[in-house]
Formats: sequence, structure tokens, C-alpha cells
Amino acid sequence: MNQRLEIRNIPNEHLMDSLQMSAFAFQDELTPEKVEKRKKLFDSNQMWGAYVDDTLAAKMAILDLQTYIQGKAFDMGGISGVATWPEYRRGGLVAKLLSHGLRVMREKGQTVSFLHPFQFSFYRKYGWETYTEYKSYEISAQQLPKLGAQPGRIVRTGHDVKLLNGIYEAYASRYNGTVIRNEAWWKHRIFSFTEGTVAVYYDAQNQPAGYVYYQVKDNILKIHELVYLHQGACLALWRFLADHDSMLDKLVMKAPANDKLPFLLDNPRIKQEVVPYFMARIVDVAGFLTKYPFASGVEWSLQLEVKDEHAEWNNGWFLLQVDESGTARVTPVASASPELPTASCTIQTLAAMLTGYQRPSFLMDIGRLTGTTEVCESLERLVPTRQTYLLDFF
Repeated sequence: MNQRLEIRNIPNEHLMDSLQMSAFAFQDELTPEKVEKRKKLFDSNQMWGAYVDDTLAAKMAILDLQTYIQGKAFDMGGISGVATWPEYRRGGLVAKLLSHGLRVMREKGQTVSFLHPFQFSFYRKYGWETYTEYKSYEISAQQLPKLGAQPGRIVRTGHDVKLLNGIYEAYASRYNGTVIRNEAWWKHRIFSFTEGTVAVYYDAQNQPAGYVYYQVKDNILKIHELVYLHQGACLALWRFLADHDSMLDKLVMKAPANDKLPFLLDNPRIKQEVVPYFMARIVDVAGFLTKYPFASGVEWSLQLEVKDEHAEWNNGWFLLQVDESGTARVTPVASASPELPTASCTIQTLAAMLTGYQRPSFLMDIGRLTGTTEVCESLERLVPTRQTYLLDFF
């Protein structure tokens, strides 16, 4: 018996159907409080459902977000809440939702997409690739930094979004893959889903230069966010946190993968783990490369072959011409010319390289990027080195 499948926006009247599916898939208790929170976040225009004979069988959200890449804002489609009822699983519904989502994001000008995978290998099949990881720290109270008095002052404050976002933006723009936040994001995604205290550091010039958002509960100090604009702010915030030592057994937190905190400790043998986190996908190769800020200094041209099984507009050859300012002109071409250098990679590899998660030389060493030594050296120069990081979850 043939079943009728339709991919369409999930209307407001199907909100509870969507929430119940998520609660079942993610084994979450759907309390009245959670229902009210999710009602505030629900936007039918961002919610997509796979309907089988008019029954909601699978769903996902495409959040309209922006991210920093090489200090520049890119429109980003945040894939979230992907779920399917068990009786409809392994029927290709998520694949159809993702394929539809790629077209939707492209039409919106979202040249890149992020998601948190339940399984990395699953989403690699559809063009996403790991782009960031974080360090997880667990530090006993006895191992906290032993620091003297620091210049400046710490002020415990409320949810002053304007103040905090000014510090956050200056910090986040230094990394690739951070979310650009607005007031609604702070209110409904940060403070609505976590509890705690905010303390802001003002430096010797009385400028806000860092903050920590944290909670002390059951003798554990959990840092939700530790953000600082210079090393002085970092030291002052750690001095403040260490002064909680009489109330706690340990401190737990996440930090960028290149964080050097253990080096600052008297005993660096703390519990730490590197955790793969989010994945990225380039939705529109031509649009992304055109906006991407390559390193400036030298004009360069490359013929790039991209392999993308799920987005035909990305699958093929592109002529990439970078001028002295680092701005690229991108032209799809039918085939490569023998007169210009060439390189070839999958859409996954391209995302890993241009988000800064992996360097071109490493990708070429492992066979994920093909080309001559000269091409590799040019890409090493043209793709700026910048750490990836993501503080948020969606």
C-alpha cells in the first residue's frame, strides 16, 4: 500500500505532537514548565515535518542563526530537534528532511549549517563534518589556582544582556563557529535553561573585560560560561572562583580545545577530556567561498572540485580566484583547465578545512584533500589559522 509523504512546516496546532515526539525520542519528561518554555521558542516557519498520510512522522528545526567565521558574520542554519517515531524509522524520512532543509537554507542565504549529532557517522553521510570540540575539566577544590590579589574589581550582577553581550561578542568573534547572540537567545536559550550567578570583571581602567556565569550546588561549582578579553581578566575571574573553595568539593567546566589552564596550576594533573561536539556543513559552496575572508597579500587562482552527493549545486568544479585583499570570486565551471592548479575534496573535508578545524596539510596527508605540494602550501597560507569553539547548544 502506497503512503503519501509530504514535507511541510509544522503548524502551531501540531505543537504538542512535535513536543511529544521530542520527549519520546530524547527520553525527556515533558513537564508543564518545559511545555511553556518550548511554546515561547516554537516558530512554525522554522519547524519542518515529514507527514505520512497527514500524520507527523518525523521532524526537525532549522534555526535562523548567525556564526562568526574568521571574524565575519555568516548566516547559519542550525539543525535541531531531529526526531522520528519508531514505527517510521529507517524509512528515509530524516534523509528527506535534510535534503529539503538544504534547499530551504540555500534559499535563505544560509551558506553554512551546524548541528549536534546523535551519531557522527550518520550525519557525515549527508555532508556534515566535525568542526569543533571542547575540553572538559574537573578540578578539585585543592587544585584551584593559587593567585594573589588582581587589579580591577568583580561585581555580581543580574541578567544584564546588553553588558554581557558586549563582552561575549568581543570574545566570540575571536573563534570560528561561535553563535552570534541576540536578546531573545540570551533570554530563552541561556538564562531560561540554566540557573546561576553572573559576575562581571572590570579592569583597572574600569572597562568590562570578562564575566563568569556559574552555579554552586551540592558542593559542585559548575561554570556555564567563562569569558574574558585578556589574560588579566582571566586571572581575576579565576581568583574570584578560587575564593569559593570552602563551599565546594570540585569545579567542573568546558573550555576551548586549545585552553592552557592546566599549565597555570600548581598541580596540572586534573581530570580533563577532549569531547567532539558539533558538526558543520557548507550549504552553498559558491556563496560561502565568495564571502570567506582569505588571507590577503597575494593573488591566487585554483580549480576546486567538490564532491557533494546531496546538493547538486555544490557537486562539480569551481574556479576560485582570490585577489590581494583576500576576497574570492567563484565561478562554477564544467571541467578543469590544464593551465591552472587543481584540488579535490568532499563537501565534508571542505567544511573541516574552512572552519579551521583541520589544516590543509593534514587533510592532504590523510588523503582527504588531493592536489600538488604547491597547492597545499598555497592553501596553508590562504586559510587563516583560528581556533573553533562553541559555547552554546541547540
